[in-house]
Amino acid sequence: MPLVRITMTEGRTAQEKQETAQEITRILAEKCRAHAEHVYVIFEDVPETDWTVGGVTVEERKRQRGES
Repeated sequence: MPLVRITMTEGRTAQEKQETAQEITRILAEKCRAHAEHVYVIFEDVPETDWTVGGVTVEERKRQRGES
């Protein structure tokens, strides 16, 4: 019963997450002989204002780089 937890900043669509979960499930089934129906994938979305790198939020880092 593999459990994969993916923590990342918000912004991915439900479709992107579904496709990612399907691919992770496929790989675990193929490479680790896990039964696909027993593979769990959990997505945890964190607001960019709640994720910091070096004491600076991801939101601010993006703003500094001109990404938002």
